Amino acid sequence: MDFYARNRVREPRIETVPVTCVVGLQWGDEAKGKIVDLLTQGHEMVVRYQGGSNAGHTVVVGGESFKLSLVPSGIFRPEVQCVVAGGVVLNPKSLLAEIDGLARRSVQVGKNLLISDRAHVVFPWHFEEDRLLDRLATGGEAIGTTQRGIGPCYRDKVGRSLAVRLGDLYRDGFGQQIEKIVKAKRQILAGLGAAPEEIALDARAITDEYAGYARRLAPHVTDTTALLLDAVESGKRILFEGAQGALLDIDHGTFPYVTSSNSSGVGVSSGSGVPGRHVTRVIGVIKAYTTRVGGGPFPTEQDNAIGQHIRERGNEYGTVTRRPRRCGWFDAVAARYTARLSGVDELAVMLLDVLDDFAELKICTAYELDGKRTTNFPSHVDDLRRIVPVLETMPGWQQPTTELRRMADLPENAKKYLDRIAQLLGRPVTIVSVGPDREQTILA
Repeated sequence: MDFYARNRVREPRIETVPVTCVVGLQWGDEAKGKIVDLLTQGHEMVVRYQGGSNAGHTVVVGGESFKLSLVPSGIFRPEVQCVVAGGVVLNPKSLLAEIDGLARRSVQVGKNLLISDRAHVVFPWHFEEDRLLDRLATGGEAIGTTQRGIGPCYRDKVGRSLAVRLGDLYRDGFGQQIEKIVKAKRQILAGLGAAPEEIALDARAITDEYAGYARRLAPHVTDTTALLLDAVESGKRILFEGAQGALLDIDHGTFPYVTSSNSSGVGVSSGSGVPGRHVTRVIGVIKAYTTRVGGGPFPTEQDNAIGQHIRERGNEYGTVTRRPRRCGWFDAVAARYTARLSGVDELAVMLLDVLDDFAELKICTAYELDGKRTTNFPSHVDDLRRIVPVLETMPGWQQPTTELRRMADLPENAKKYLDRIAQLLGRPVTIVSVGPDREQTILA
């Protein structure tokens, strides 16, 4: 039995609709990859529409763990078309390493992966800019960049004159374009305080290196905007896979401690080119608790034994960076805000099993700011720093859930906990994850 046949055994069947979007509602790391993998069974296309190699999705199939950064999580079903849309910023070296790693494990990556010629490309100067700019972070608290060049690449995209799209790598003037950019970037890096050896960019060597990447990627490169517009107009079943989480959205998140793209549901259209009216279902993915990586305020953080216990039980270390995640109680105020922002229809609650041995749990149901109680999420990061969370205590269930497969079989206190989350967010919980594998999923 091959990899694909072996891992179709005993997987839960999730009802599908024509166009679905999966969005993380916290600060990322909500285990969206598992939900996308499960939903892929009923869709013909899976689309990554924003972010880059700073995003990491873990998918566990038949006990095997796969870590993806750029390749869509639908890659484990060869009949499904995976698409990397134009809103993604692309590190070709990372993408090819990911493709090669999948191939070594017998996962097919061929015409089932298509990449937008509009996707902007990450270059060596972006890594240096990332490092230098993070060092200059205001107030000494780093924004939390993964230093993979994502922010500087998006900055060049908006600035336009120093940007390179994937399609440019196939044009006759690519070498001249790189020479022009390298000349400008040497000056920029020097102005940011780079040492001479850090700005020794070789335009010819970079051109040759990226031309090699372009040759390997050529069979995958196409106009994905036209592809996706044709697909929705012909009624194909499409699944949009969000990266990071809505609280990291560049416009609507905890700025400046955010990512460089629209990581909430509002980014689907700009990142893919597909009008939002085509999306018929939005699933908001949340952990049963809250985590965060890097700097920025975190009202329910437990920087204590409780937080460490959650971290160890939930293996809360970054998929890409292995940085330890900050952990705390579930923040319903923040999740309600992002559920509304992203147009969420239903909720998937992940890692419920991490809380199995707690005698009691807490949920943040409101904030207190300057002595006033509110259920609105502050727009300014300084206000969020001054928040005092209003915590509601609920009894734990103190029994294992990893072997359970029906909502009715969950402990009563676990059901009450999920019901309270649904009530506070105003959306039903339709999926519950009690372990990393496909089959460790409970459907309403």
